[in-house]
Amino acid sequence: MALGDLGSITRGRRFVKADMVESGSPCIHYGELYTKYGTWATKAYSYLEPALASRLRVAKPGDVIFVSTGETIEDIGKAVAWLGGEDIVIHDALYAFRSDLDPKYVAYFSQTREFHAQIRRNISSSKVSAISPENLAKVRIPAPPLEIQHEVVRVLDRLAELEANLRLELEAELVARRLQYEHYRDRLLTFEELA
Repeated sequence: MALGDLGSITRGRRFVKADMVESGSPCIHYGELYTKYGTWATKAYSYLEPALASRLRVAKPGDVIFVSTGETIEDIGKAVAWLGGEDIVIHDALYAFRSDLDPKYVAYFSQTREFHAQIRRNISSSKVSAISPENLAKVRIPAPPLEIQHEVVRVLDRLAELEANLRLELEAELVARRLQYEHYRDRLLTFEELA
């Protein structure tokens, strides 16, 4: 089914990085979706003054936040399921998708080749590339019963956890091998001076 038939899409409102403060109302600037957020999130990394935040648009817990604009076509469509306990202000280059679908299921779907092939057909490009809310709403997503969505999420969460653990193990092994190499290199290339 089309995302637009399954839920609603709301565009954020503009704020700039200079508006961000140490504490206050949680917010997401679109650039942070690439650098600080994974498939889902429960906490914000940035904040706005509450007075400013009250004039902007928010994503609610359970919404999926999509990037609408990017320097490259590949940047568009990155998504995070917002699972925090409160509303979060979203930048105007972000869309909040609200539906009865499992938000993590939608966020995982946004990582697929099928999703990116669909949005690529509807992106407008000039200096920056963008997708309109109307064109994002056209994206078709498999919509099985909620129990199946939950099971898909459970399996993908487990695989992501295994991948993260494997990455940590491989990084630790790489560090150990690097230290071993440096040790033997230094031993083999250290000569006592001849008297």
